[in-house]
Amino acid sequence: MVELILEIWRRATAVQPTPQPEVVGLLAVLGLVLVLVPACWSWTRLIVTISHEGGHALAAVLTGRRLRAIRLHSDTSGLTISSGRPRGPGMVVMLAAGYLGPALLGLGAALLLVAGRSLGLLWLLVVLLALMLLQVRNFYGFVALLVVGLAMVGVSWYLTATVQSLIAYLITWVLLLAAPKPLIELAAQRRRRPHGRSDPDQLAELTQLPATVWILGFLLANLSGLVVGTCWLLPGVAELVAGFAARLGL
Repeated sequence: MVELILEIWRRATAVQPTPQPEVVGLLAVLGLVLVLVPACWSWTRLIVTISHEGGHALAAVLTGRRLRAIRLHSDTSGLTISSGRPRGPGMVVMLAAGYLGPALLGLGAALLLVAGRSLGLLWLLVVLLALMLLQVRNFYGFVALLVVGLAMVGVSWYLTATVQSLIAYLITWVLLLAAPKPLIELAAQRRRRPHGRSDPDQLAELTQLPATVWILGFLLANLSGLVVGTCWLLPGVAELVAGFAARLGL
């Protein structure tokens, strides 16, 4: 067991070569397809839901709340239950962390990738999934996390370094590109049903800021995360943005 742990640590901390910019760009296009095509989105949305609920759970623990349960449902919705003060900064942070979770995870993943730690990223995701598995409290959620976790272990242990790197980049692109979409869907739903119990609705009750303000704020933050992550993963894009800004005198 000790030798296995040491081998995992050795692999996870090793530096892998980063793919060529053209390959990273193609993976970005593939990630966009997985997000925009409805048949693909029904599957990739599960990744967003896992990171959304993971954001809630991590924020609950960091703010001193007691994490009670995580639930993932077959319609790709989720629920994180914690106990503690029903109002106050801790509750606000926990509720806000959900819609920010995918973008923040994507940015963290991008930082690891540009440092050549693609395999380290995959093993980190395995650890995070395992921690969530300890808190999941429904059958579908348990099976979903177990299947995704085992798939990540298989990728991290059996595939070649090149394929591992490609998968790590694709997951990162999906997180960054998908983060704004649930907020756009929520805004569309609210036009049909203005009142609900979404995270922004609950934040509106706690802070007196309208739910629309929270939705727009989360959307702006996630779009900013996408821009920053893209500049990290594709430095050529950052140079183009800088050149365009210079022409505008910004």
